[in-house]
Amino acid sequence: MKTAELFKIKQVLSFEIFPPKRTASIDTMYSTLDELKDLHPDFISVTYGAGGSANNNATLEIASAIKNSYGMESVAHLPGINLSQEDVLFLLNGLKRNGIENILALRGDINPDIKPCGDFKYASELVSFIKEHGNFNIISACYPEGHPESNSMINDIRNLKHKVDAGTDQLITQLFLDNSYYYAFQERAAIAGIDVPIEAGIMPVVNKKQIERMVTLCGVNLPKKFVRMMERYEDNPIAMRDAGIAYAVDQIVDLFAQGVDGIHLYTMNNPYIAQKIYEAVYRLLAA
Repeated sequence: MKTAELFKIKQVLSFEIFPPKRTASIDTMYSTLDELKDLHPDFISVTYGAGGSANNNATLEIASAIKNSYGMESVAHLPGINLSQEDVLFLLNGLKRNGIENILALRGDINPDIKPCGDFKYASELVSFIKEHGNFNIISACYPEGHPESNSMINDIRNLKHKVDAGTDQLITQLFLDNSYYYAFQERAAIAGIDVPIEAGIMPVVNKKQIERMVTLCGVNLPKKFVRMMERYEDNPIAMRDAGIAYAVDQIVDLFAQGVDGIHLYTMNNPYIAQKIYEAVYRLLAA
């Protein structure tokens, strides 16, 4: 099933997981999937291995298991920055053989130690190429606080519109910690004529190292409420975890109440956190 169709009938809940490190067995993923299945996600997306090699088949193997062994819809991430057109065609054929219809098409992070291939400088080029070579549902990323490399919100939305016009069927946001950024982004997208579903990407932050990495990589704004919470609990790992879960629950309940198209939860391969958020959100929504 193409996941864009889900938004026509419900507010969607989906999860993101990532393959194990190269030194770990892929079998470790199955216990994670066993637990996540019980939460009945509408789909699960699988990130792509670092470095961007077409020979990295962990994403395909896990996405295929989600679809064909667990009976859930899966989305395979596909970053184009280090892939050639031949690489992408090879990967698309693998997805087709495994019945996977959904792709999260990304430019990918630039690694200073790896020279970009050059065939796909922008995500929009990858989106167009995929549309030309298969009947896939294409998901793209978007940034409520603006892409870190964009010089203005106007140009960021202009580039997003170009990506949607190239064939994007739905969007998933980068993480954010202040819902007002998401609502302002929704307004900008609507004004620009972007009318595809926009899922809100939520990452429960459960340790200080995570926060520092987010600020470095994503330029995420840290609200005062969030900073105070982290400062209070940073020396107590259990309290920090529970506070991060509570903060994410508060965000999600507010977003659902405001009619968000869906929530995409960055699980960090931690079923416990996903379960606690799921239980709390749906208990509150059912009250």
